[in-house]
Amino acid sequence: MKKLIPFLIPILLSATVYGQPKNLSLEDAMLRARTSLAPENLAQLQFFENSTDYVYLKKQNGQDFWMRGNYKLAGQEWPFLSLETLNNYLRQAGSDTVKTMPLIRFTKEGWLMLINGSKISYQPASGKVKVLLPKEVAAKENAEEGAAGFIAYLDQYNLYVTDGQNSQQVTSDGSRDIVYASSVHRDEFGISKGIFWSPSGKKLAYYRMDQEMVDNYPLINWQQVPAKAELIKYPMAGGKSHHVRVGIYNTATASTIWVRTGLPADQYLTNICWTPDEKHLLIAVLNREQNHMLLNMYDAANGDFVKTLFEEKDDKYVEPLVPALFVKNQPGQFIWQSNRDGWNHLYLYDLSGKLIRQLTKGNWEVTEVKGFDIKNEQLYFVATLPTATDRSLCVTNLKTGKTTVLTEGTGVHAAQVSADGSTLIDNYSTTELPRRILISDLKKPAKNKPKILLESGNPLKEYKATPLSLFTIQNNAGDSLYCRLFLPADFAPARKYPVIVYWYGGPHAQMILNNWNGGAGDYWFRYMAQQGYAVFTLDTRGSDNRGKKFEQRIFRRLGDAQMEDMDAAVSYLKKQPWADADRMGLFGWSFGGFMTTNYVLNRPGVFKAAVAGGPVMDWAMYEVMYGERYMDTPQENPEGYAATNLISQAGKLKDKLLLIHGVQDPVVVQQHSVNFVKACVDKGVQVDYMIYPGHEHNVLGKDRVHLYQKVTDYLTRYLR
Repeated sequence: MKKLIPFLIPILLSATVYGQPKNLSLEDAMLRARTSLAPENLAQLQFFENSTDYVYLKKQNGQDFWMRGNYKLAGQEWPFLSLETLNNYLRQAGSDTVKTMPLIRFTKEGWLMLINGSKISYQPASGKVKVLLPKEVAAKENAEEGAAGFIAYLDQYNLYVTDGQNSQQVTSDGSRDIVYASSVHRDEFGISKGIFWSPSGKKLAYYRMDQEMVDNYPLINWQQVPAKAELIKYPMAGGKSHHVRVGIYNTATASTIWVRTGLPADQYLTNICWTPDEKHLLIAVLNREQNHMLLNMYDAANGDFVKTLFEEKDDKYVEPLVPALFVKNQPGQFIWQSNRDGWNHLYLYDLSGKLIRQLTKGNWEVTEVKGFDIKNEQLYFVATLPTATDRSLCVTNLKTGKTTVLTEGTGVHAAQVSADGSTLIDNYSTTELPRRILISDLKKPAKNKPKILLESGNPLKEYKATPLSLFTIQNNAGDSLYCRLFLPADFAPARKYPVIVYWYGGPHAQMILNNWNGGAGDYWFRYMAQQGYAVFTLDTRGSDNRGKKFEQRIFRRLGDAQMEDMDAAVSYLKKQPWADADRMGLFGWSFGGFMTTNYVLNRPGVFKAAVAGGPVMDWAMYEVMYGERYMDTPQENPEGYAATNLISQAGKLKDKLLLIHGVQDPVVVQQHSVNFVKACVDKGVQVDYMIYPGHEHNVLGKDRVHLYQKVTDYLTRYLR
C-alpha cells in the first residue's frame, strides 16, 4: 500500500570520533540527515549521451558546473559545462537563459532540462532548442508530452490536448465526481498517473473515474473562521466503490472511443500498456475480490475486447503492479512480473498469450526492472540478492534465462550500465560504508580494474558513535525475522538500558536494509541512542520483499502474525543482559500505529509506554482497495473485522498510549483516532492525544521536529 507508508526511522553506524564527540540535536536528526549530514555524493551522476563517458554536477567556489570523465582514458576527468557556457548555448539558440545551473539529462536525443518553467531539449549538434513542454502548459495539472509533440493536460477537471499552438478540449463533463486523466483506484496496483501516450505519441489512452456514488467524507479546514468542511470521496471497505473506464483519443481525428472492458463496473483496470504497433491496448483487469486477474487485449481502433492473453488466480489475492514491458526488437514479446511461484519474478510472453520462458527464479524477489541492453537481448533488473536486506543489479538473457549478478558484495547498490553494456557505475553503501561509487569494465574486468569515483567519509564523525547491528531472530513459525539494533552511545554491557521498539508490519514496506542508514532516512534512532536508549526494529511477517507466503500470512486477520513476531522480539530483548524489560516503549506510524495500538491492547504490561501515529483503528473505515485485498469485505469476514476493531477494545487499555494524527489526513482519516478516544472516555480509561492541523498522513517540514520532540518527551517521561 503506497499511502500507508510508515515514517522511515533511520539508523546510523559507529562513527570515527575526532576530538570531543557531540550529541545530535533533533534539528540535526530530522532536518539535516538528507542535506549537510548525508554521505557525500556525486550529484546527477549519469552516462553521457549513451556513451561510456560519465558526467556529474560539482560545486566549486560556490559555482555549479558539470564534470566529464572516461573510465577507459586512465580515469581522466575534466570540466565540461559551466553555467556561462550553457547560457551561451541557450542564448545562441534563442532560448531563455538561467541564473542557476539546472538539472540536465544528457541523452543521445538531446539535453533535457527545465528552463524557467519550460521543459526543453537542447540539440548540441545543431545548436537548436526544442520546447517539449511550454511553461504555460507545464503549470497545468497532470501535463505530459508525447513523442509526436502533443501535450495532454487537465484544466478545470477536463482533459485537453495541444500541439503547442492550438488546444483541443477532449472532455466536457469533468468535475469533482467525474475525474479524468488522473490516478485512479486510490493509487493501488502500481497506478501513479492517468495519461498513457502511445509509442508514436499520436494516440492517448486515459482514465475516466466516476465517483459520484462514493460517499463524501469531510476534512475540516480549521484555518478558516468558521471552520469549513472540505469534502473528499472516500470509498470504505464493503461500501460503494468508484467506476473506472478507459478512453482512447486519436489526435488525427480529434475523437475518442471507449474501451469495452465490461462489467462489473467496480472492477479494477490496471497496468495499462500499448502494444508497439499501437493496434492494441493491454489492461490487467482485476475483480473487486482481487483474487482473479485477466490480462486482456483490446482493439485500439474501436475499443472491442480481442482476447485474454492469460489469467492469474490466488485463493487469497492477486496484485498486479507493473505493466507489460515490450522487447524492442521483438515487438510480439513482452516481460511480465508476477509472484505466482511465491516470489516476484520475470516472465517472457508472446502476444498470443504463450509463456515462452520464466526468466528469473529463486527464493528472492525482483524489485525493479531497469531496461534492456542496446541489442535488446538482455534485461537489467534489481533483486534482493544476496539477502532480502541487500539490493544488487542483475542481468538476464532473454533467450537462455541465464541470470548474472553484476554488482559485487553485499549492500544496497544503485547501479547503471552504459548503453553498450560495457561499463558499470555502482553507487552503493552498507552499514559500515557511507557511500562508495565505482566505475568498472564489464567486458574485460581482469584487464581493467575498477576505479573509485568517490569514497564518502563518515558524515557523523564529529558525533557520538551509536553501534548498529543487523541480525535475525526466529519466530514460533520458524521464519527468520530481520532486526536492527542501535546500542546507546558509550554502551557498557553491565548496565541496564531502556528500550524503544519501532515497527510497521504491513505490506509494501521494508524497514531494514543493509545500507548506511539501515533502511531509513533520518537520524532519530541515533539521537535516542545518544540519550541512553537501545533502539530496536524488526520486519515482521506481512512486510515486503520476503515472498508471497511471508506476506499473505496476514490475510483476513491483520495483526495476528505480526503480534506473534513481536512476541519473539520481546522474548529476545528480555534475554539480553543490557535490556531493562521494565522500561520498554513501542512506536509505530500508519499500519505501525494500528499494530502498536493492537499490541498494547492485547499484550498489556509488556511496554510501559507507546506512541501510535496515524493509526487505523477500524479496518471497516479504511479504503476499499487496500482493505478488501487483505481483509475481504466486512460482510465476508465479520470475525476478522471484529477482531481488528480496536475501537471496540479500547476498554482493555492499561498502558500509557499517545495517539497522533494529522487533521487533514485523507488516507487514514482522523475519525479512526477520534472514535478511539471517545471509546476510551466511555470506558473510563485514559489516553493521550496530539493533533497536527494542516498536515495529512505524514507530518513534514519544520513541524516534523515538533512531532519527534513530542514522541521523545512522551517516551522519556515514562521510560526514564
